[in-house]
Amino acid sequence: MVTELDKMRNRVFCISWVLLCCCWSTRGEIFTSIGQMTDLIHTEKELVHSLREYIKAEESKLAAVKSWASKLDALTRLSTSDPEGYLAHPVNAYKLMKRLNTEWSELESLVLQNPSDGFIGNISVHRQYFPDAEDETGAAKALMRLQDTYQLDSEAFSKGKLPGVHSNAVLTVDDCFDMGKTAYNDADYYHAVLWFQQALKQLDDGEEAVVTKAEILDYLSYSVYQMGDIPRAIELTRRLVAVDPSHERAGGNLRYFERLLSKQLNEMNQAYQPASEEPIQLGTYTRPKDHLPERESYEALCRGEGLQMTEARRSRLFCRYQDGRGNPRLLLKPMKEEDEWDSPHIVRYLEMLSDEEIEKIKELAKPRLARATVRDPKTGVLTTANYRVSKSAWLEGEEDPVIERVNQRIEDITGLTVQTAELLQVANYGVGGQYEPHFDFSRKEEPDAFKRLGTGNRLATFLNYMSDVEAGGATVFPDFGAAIWPRKGTSVFWYNLFRSGEGDYRTRHAACPVLVGSKWGKFRYVRKL
Repeated sequence: MVTELDKMRNRVFCISWVLLCCCWSTRGEIFTSIGQMTDLIHTEKELVHSLREYIKAEESKLAAVKSWASKLDALTRLSTSDPEGYLAHPVNAYKLMKRLNTEWSELESLVLQNPSDGFIGNISVHRQYFPDAEDETGAAKALMRLQDTYQLDSEAFSKGKLPGVHSNAVLTVDDCFDMGKTAYNDADYYHAVLWFQQALKQLDDGEEAVVTKAEILDYLSYSVYQMGDIPRAIELTRRLVAVDPSHERAGGNLRYFERLLSKQLNEMNQAYQPASEEPIQLGTYTRPKDHLPERESYEALCRGEGLQMTEARRSRLFCRYQDGRGNPRLLLKPMKEEDEWDSPHIVRYLEMLSDEEIEKIKELAKPRLARATVRDPKTGVLTTANYRVSKSAWLEGEEDPVIERVNQRIEDITGLTVQTAELLQVANYGVGGQYEPHFDFSRKEEPDAFKRLGTGNRLATFLNYMSDVEAGGATVFPDFGAAIWPRKGTSVFWYNLFRSGEGDYRTRHAACPVLVGSKWGKFRYVRKL
């Protein structure tokens, strides 16, 4: 019997290559591409060199001015001791005329020289590529996203202590305070408390800072109040009054908090309990719920927790050679295929991409990377979304032999055609970049999601990993508790639709944020006409 799935096999194969890593972007977009961030590192190095050249020029100018000053100081001491006697000598009279007419003019020109012109010109040229306030905010929120996903406290971040990594990348008091203000300005008091508390801790430990203790206590006490912890808000505000008795808000806030607490205690018929002396840390307050119902299970899988791989299931997984059902191009060198999951069936292909192919794909995509979009399920129009933080580029198969060769290889392995495929999508997930749980296929309630493409629904997904990752970056399936970790040069394949053409809702998956390192990958979507 010929099933709906069999009819689809030789129809459409849609390609999307995804590059996941840590990076920044162009002005007005969240920086989410490692390639562009490395460009900024080189730019910063060039600016430092330009700054040093400016310093040398200023030092040279100052040395010349000092030399002039020393010479003229000696001359004026001599001339002012006996002006008439000094001018009695014709040479001295001549040199005075010369100095005032010529040499002082030269000195004036020297002083008016501006060695900063070169440096200012250089920085002005590069400024158009600098991150802006939106990018800085995006980077701060990315750190908070990593903090949540991998359950890292603020101190771990501030000291550069990430899982398996310890570096000199530290956050100062002022850095922590700015992180807190980013959250505070977004009414995210949960993260604001964590970062203001860390700033206060480091300041109390003796670290120097521009921000004052009063400023930190002001923001921290109000954020704690917003989290509903009035006793601690009172304790922190009292500390603020002690530090700065003339603070414009502290006294009023303290009286308000005390009245509010008294009212609550009277209504509940409870006695006053002083605030906990335990420092605020991860877990002190409950993280607010958000739009994602499977948030906890998704993030647990990203951490490698809650995996449903049992010994019984593992015993049903095998490895084999795949020749594409006798495809001539794979007979002499078949692909190595490993089972990753039994139901739904997910397989991994080893040695799918060579290092040279990976580097070529990166080279082609890098100049075109722009903020990634998702297709609106109602209108079918591409738009940006907060749940997908990445950059992407689109490449055509005719642009380079490498793309055509890899396309052909995927066709050979799967037996699916790319004749009516979308353009090749290359995406790059950056600092805290992610793609929250989503379906690759369109559901019944969004029948027009891919209508504009004219290629039907997505039958299957072919994901290629183009780098190893030190920490994070897994592809996870919250419905059945699977986590698939990146391995450079390998590919993962699964079907999104059942043989009937109905969507397999178990395949809802997510790209976990990269914590340390970079993760490059490539997707290919098979479509039903």
